[in-house]
Amino acid sequence: MTSCKNCDTPLEARYCPQCGQRDIDLDRPLPELLREALRETFDVDGRAAHTLWTLIRRPGLLTSEYLAGRRRRYSSPFRLYLIISLLFFVLTAWVAGQGILLDEGQTLEVDAPGQARLFADYVPRLMFILLPVFALFLKVAFRQRLYFDHLIHALHLHSALFIVLMVMLPLERVAAQSVVAMITQLVLFAYLLTIFVISVRHVYRVSWPMATIKSFGIMIGYMALVAAAFEYASQFIMPDSARLPFLTD
Repeated sequence: MTSCKNCDTPLEARYCPQCGQRDIDLDRPLPELLREALRETFDVDGRAAHTLWTLIRRPGLLTSEYLAGRRRRYSSPFRLYLIISLLFFVLTAWVAGQGILLDEGQTLEVDAPGQARLFADYVPRLMFILLPVFALFLKVAFRQRLYFDHLIHALHLHSALFIVLMVMLPLERVAAQSVVAMITQLVLFAYLLTIFVISVRHVYRVSWPMATIKSFGIMIGYMALVAAAFEYASQFIMPDSARLPFLTD
């Protein structure tokens, strides 16, 4: 029988019953170790697909299940947000660098690099600060719940937001010329509003009218805050450039 390398407790399973450390055999081929490291880091297994499907199809369920203690079937909300936000910021930085988000009067040579730097360096930091603020908005609207509950809900809502924005932002340039692209963006934006209302109703167990009123109040306040933060950041980085188009359209 093997023993835990951390506390020497005899092991009968993959995890130590005393300290909880997983028993990992490092005496294996490097490709196998790398695959396991990637799987552990990015949670590339059935839970990841199930979590994403639930996040998009059943708003609010992930938060309710997590807060109820039923967490084994789903990826951690912190890990989910980390991976999705990483993909989102990489994609948006690339999109901005290609000039897709340029407004009238902006140029690829002058303004695109600044926009790309904004999304690569500053927006991730802004969102790291703004996400807990969004949880405070939820706390003000639903004071009977703990702040931690709102923080978990905020992580799931922002993860869904980033997924939808990853589809919307690349369409920014063609939306002005293509009716299909414009309608697609409108549908996706309506979907964002809908999942927020549904998620609020599901998590906080309120009526549809109450969920709708409070959701729109939170969204209006938070969007104003985000727009102001982005405007300040863009003016700091690109003081001579026009505003980001998706904040002024």
